[in-house]
Amino acid sequence: MKRIAILISNAGTGSNLQAIINAVSCQKLPITIALVVSDSPDAKGLSRAKKNNIPTLIVSKRDDLNVILKKDHTIDYVVLAGWKQIIPNSMIQLFENHILNLHPGLIPDGMDGTVICPDGSIGLWNKGLFAEKAVQHALDKKASYIGSTVHFLSNEFDFGPVLERCFVKIQRDDTVNSLYDRLKKEEHKIYIKALKNII
Repeated sequence: MKRIAILISNAGTGSNLQAIINAVSCQKLPITIALVVSDSPDAKGLSRAKKNNIPTLIVSKRDDLNVILKKDHTIDYVVLAGWKQIIPNSMIQLFENHILNLHPGLIPDGMDGTVICPDGSIGLWNKGLFAEKAVQHALDKKASYIGSTVHFLSNEFDFGPVLERCFVKIQRDDTVNSLYDRLKKEEHKIYIKALKNII
């Protein structure tokens, strides 16, 4: 059974982590969550991990990750779930096409490409934008859809081989909170689907 490490920070609530825990618990996802790593001791996801008896670790220096994940814990895949620090290039090379990231934008298949939404409009990549800022950008641009992408991490910022995408229709009365709530639910689904497909 493949062993994954989930990397979190203190920016969110740990809902992506919880979605993966739930999928493993109900045997929808045949993996072992071997470790939850945070760069901050106050990350809300840590309590979610501890509640489910998953080992946790605080790593303040990102350069320590290679040894911790590959040598000390024999991790097969790394899942970024709100991790704020930049992943070192050495780690991307060591775990080539084995680090999954979720980006709140529609990453194209090629650097010069675009993603077409269900209504034919061009999807927002939201490069460099995260969480609520990405959602606000979609509202500011009066987009008809917002979407998220699960992809393998690469040396290119907010880009890499795409595993899954989701699309969420923007309603006329949407706020950042209402739209982000709907987007998060779809993100949970595509993260689980992406993990199922690669394991």
